[in-house]
Amino acid sequence: MRDLLKKRILFFGGKGGVGKTTCASAMALAAAKQGKRVLLVSTDPAHSTSDIFERPFSKEETEIYPGLVGIEVDADYEARRYIDTVKEQIARLFSPSILKEAQRQIELVSTMPGVEEVALFDRMGELMVTRIDVYDLVIFDTAPTGHTMRLLRMPELMSSWIEALSKRRRSLISFGQNIDKVGSDPDPILTTLERRKEKLEQVRARLMQHNFTGFVLVLVPERLPIEESARAAETLQDANVNVCGILVNRVLPENLQGEFYQARRQQEQKYRDEIQRRFAKYPVEWILQFETDVYGLKNLERLSEMLAGPNDGAPLR
Repeated sequence: MRDLLKKRILFFGGKGGVGKTTCASAMALAAAKQGKRVLLVSTDPAHSTSDIFERPFSKEETEIYPGLVGIEVDADYEARRYIDTVKEQIARLFSPSILKEAQRQIELVSTMPGVEEVALFDRMGELMVTRIDVYDLVIFDTAPTGHTMRLLRMPELMSSWIEALSKRRRSLISFGQNIDKVGSDPDPILTTLERRKEKLEQVRARLMQHNFTGFVLVLVPERLPIEESARAAETLQDANVNVCGILVNRVLPENLQGEFYQARRQQEQKYRDEIQRRFAKYPVEWILQFETDVYGLKNLERLSEMLAGPNDGAPLR
């Protein structure tokens, strides 16, 4: 998996509880230990990253290890910040006579489903575009798979929506010019929409830049994580997002004794064979089950050394 460290942006995703936060944290630590300047971004609502490092994270960038900076993106906070930004924009664009009603409508919209996702993606996009000039590698520890897939479809959905709004606005401007014979000064609302679309296109282009950005799927050798990861890989491929690695976590060691472990190993081998078959086109790495929970710098360093090593197809020990 050392090739992952050649990317500039990495997303770690997978079904809840498979260890994606642990793997994202260990990879970030591996990059920092190689001298890279790394930003680790937690977008998972559980925000387990600070627990794993045993260091507090916040919505501000905080150094947690030499060369490694962490930040937690809080969806509630970002939604409020997003709505406040929209209010500031409409205050500049609308006349006082309709401003109060426009702001009231914005407040109503702020409670609708999907606003947090839009705000969260807005913040992630901002980090993807602006922080890449500061850091060698930006790693996103994402929410469980379904939520993340919706986020990654956001640029296309929002671009279409903004294009429809822009088209309607241009029609209104054209109609007004024909009626009032007004000049062709730039329309501030249309300008705002076009700038917004440009930013979305920037993020979309960066997501699809295979040599720059990659998505790592983390799973365990069990039925449900395999199915969910296979669907995610297909969705990402359809969206032209590069799946650059599969991490299979918590693989049982071969030397375990007893009927229970033998039965578990037998079932696991069936799933390992299935993983090899269904994810044959991707680099696959196998991570042995640790004897203890992975948290704290000592265990993270151990895992980071495994992930940064060569991939020979054998379980990482």
